[in-house]
Amino acid sequence: MLLFPALIYFAVFKYIPMAGIIIAFKNYNMVLGLWDSPWVGLQNFRDFINGVYFWDIMGNTIIISLYKLLFGFSAPVVLALLLNEVSAQGFKRVVQTITYLPHFLSWVIVYGLMVALLAPGDGLINVLMKENGLTPVSFLTEPAWGRPLLILSEIWKDIGWGAILYLAALAGIDPSLYEAARMDGASKWRQLWHVTLPGISGVIILMLILKLSHILDAGFDQVFMFANTFNQEKVDIIDTWVYREGLERLRIGLATAVGMFKAIIGFALVLITNKLAKKFDGQIW
Repeated sequence: MLLFPALIYFAVFKYIPMAGIIIAFKNYNMVLGLWDSPWVGLQNFRDFINGVYFWDIMGNTIIISLYKLLFGFSAPVVLALLLNEVSAQGFKRVVQTITYLPHFLSWVIVYGLMVALLAPGDGLINVLMKENGLTPVSFLTEPAWGRPLLILSEIWKDIGWGAILYLAALAGIDPSLYEAARMDGASKWRQLWHVTLPGISGVIILMLILKLSHILDAGFDQVFMFANTFNQEKVDIIDTWVYREGLERLRIGLATAVGMFKAIIGFALVLITNKLAKKFDGQIW
């Protein structure tokens, strides 16, 4: 009975709407409706793959996602490990609070903070650079700074929130394992490598699988706020391109086809990563 409302929710909002996937194979017309719109087979997929911007947006999406996976995924783990070693509980709580509060800010507010800090004329960073005789940098419009700003701002926003999960996993490690390691003469690094990391390896692998399943997302909200005419070539991703094509130009069939394309790749990545995780489980450390 407790599970029944959740099952209804997923059936109504997740599974039944999947019938709309047929739009990916149609030249959808809102006047004609879902069933009367003409079939075009795989034409929407061909239009996307053969499009002039396909390799650019695919490259941007994969590169940004991999950077976020490389730096953004490991940052909460490192923060959790550092906080786990802090003995002063008051200081630990303050750091946790400061680091996870940005998670509750929308990307609109985050971008506003970036403007206040990095605006070419009166941004705090550029003002300080001028006062110290340095040449101001147009961080928000310079293409070379597009991707680093996306990575750094996401790490700042989500590092504390992500660390909560790992801190909970660390709290579940049996303290007697550390005592036994110390009795055997294990240093802090040895305890970290042979006790702490194996103790949270299951959580790390699970989060990695979830991250890999969204490798073609790259964060629409964030990129939509940070992208502009100047840096678009470096930060334009699949989702922002679909927004322009699907909603602004009403190519809904094409947008649905791209969504299906992403879902298939994400599903394949989940299966592959899950299989690898089972194969190497317990053999990493």
